[in-house]
Amino acid sequence: MELRTVVATVESGEQDTILKVLQIYNQEKMAQLLIRFLERELQPSCQVACLESIRILSRDKFCLDPFTTKEGLKTLSRHAGIDYSEELIREVPDLDVILESLKCLCNIVFSSPRAQELTAEARLVVGLARRIKLYNERSLPHEVKFFDLRLLFLLTALRVDIRQQLAQELRGISLMTDTLELTLGVKWLDPYEVATEEGLLPPLPRQETERAMEILKVLFNITFDSSKREVDEEDAALYRHLGALLRHCLMISADGEDRTEEFHSHTVNLLGNLPLKCLDVLLTPKVRPGSLEYMGVNMDAVSILLDFLERRLDRGHKLKESLTPVLNLLTESARVHRQTRKFLKAKVLPPLRDVRNRPEVGNSLRNKLVRLMTHIDTDVKHCAAEFLFVLCKESVSRFVKYTGYGNAAGLLAARGLMAGGREEGEYSEDEDTDTEEYKEAKPNINPVTGRVEEKLPNPMEGMTEEQKEYEAMKLVNMFDKLSREQVIQPMGITPSGNLAPMENAIRDMADERSSSDSDLGLD
Repeated sequence: MELRTVVATVESGEQDTILKVLQIYNQEKMAQLLIRFLERELQPSCQVACLESIRILSRDKFCLDPFTTKEGLKTLSRHAGIDYSEELIREVPDLDVILESLKCLCNIVFSSPRAQELTAEARLVVGLARRIKLYNERSLPHEVKFFDLRLLFLLTALRVDIRQQLAQELRGISLMTDTLELTLGVKWLDPYEVATEEGLLPPLPRQETERAMEILKVLFNITFDSSKREVDEEDAALYRHLGALLRHCLMISADGEDRTEEFHSHTVNLLGNLPLKCLDVLLTPKVRPGSLEYMGVNMDAVSILLDFLERRLDRGHKLKESLTPVLNLLTESARVHRQTRKFLKAKVLPPLRDVRNRPEVGNSLRNKLVRLMTHIDTDVKHCAAEFLFVLCKESVSRFVKYTGYGNAAGLLAARGLMAGGREEGEYSEDEDTDTEEYKEAKPNINPVTGRVEEKLPNPMEGMTEEQKEYEAMKLVNMFDKLSREQVIQPMGITPSGNLAPMENAIRDMADERSSSDSDLGLD
């Protein structure tokens, strides 16, 4: 803030405005003095006191200008020991100075787009990557490692160019995977199986959990598009190695239920970024005593994911953020792995017995997911429907059987399957198994509601033909009026299975019939 602005404000006489402007001006002046003072050769204790003051000032977005200059950021990065240069990074002996500098940089980068731009130009991520690479050789305290990783997370979250630089130029996926492995302290039994002792695994200590979560968040940022592209064998091996570590993360707990839930949430988010063909590592471990076996495959990880999904459903908080990652992960896993799909179907859509209640009524996992199919949030609704549709091998008749046509209509309309049929997919041809209860009740099930309903009396019983015709015409006129006033729009199903305005659907059907007649040589 310039001095003339302060003078003009003081002369205006507005007391509250004057107070605010003077506070900002004084804080900015203090910030400038602290940065200049820090550039001197000072004792570590004096540097720490100076950096603590900068950290407090950097929390106020109105005082960031003195810190968001090339010189200011270079000074802070030099004291943090991550200043980029072609030579080795100059050692900063005092760890308290490094820690306070990192905290200041986290505050400034988080709040200032200008600082984010300057850190990208200064290649600060290179200095961070160099130090992280040395974690195995250097003994650094937890706090320094944590804020290294927190700063790296902020940079990769806020700058696409830094994200790409870390992933490609600095081989960030390999670097962060190695750092995660070091943090978890794992040993390997097979190339893609972590060695574990029999019985319950001990919880991951608090400090290691905190660092592991920061690593998972950085990896999420730099693998964001991995599931959408093809990877070669070298990259696939790297992703499988990471996937095996993530499976281990699912199998262990952290210090406390809330921390475990958060740790598993970051793990699930990252698993969703892995290329689909690399998710086979979830099923790779051999079946051992105490493992959950299904079709000869170890289903421990899939079972934990399913439990995680149900906990999120029961919580009912921020469904889009909390549910869609695990739903998408289970959907894609079921789509590409037959054993996973069959296991999930057995758990989520067991053979129907109770057909007296609507599919959305009840406390089973199926009931909870069917309720989501009519959720107000489109993403939540789509993910829940897609998951159940894949478990039904993308068969319309089977999907309607478990959910009811009314609940299924949204997905079927979006897929152009309102008229029935099946999506193309690599599924086995085995038939769905019906229980005796279902077979007995099937003729009386209303396909729209998905349940057995009492037969209602015929409203036209006892009417003459003239009365029936009168009521029918009355109904037609009512629909016609609503349609002309654009209150409703009558829709029909085209031959391709899509919804269309009624006149278009009728025209398409007539065109198709005409085409069929001409092909047969009929006049």
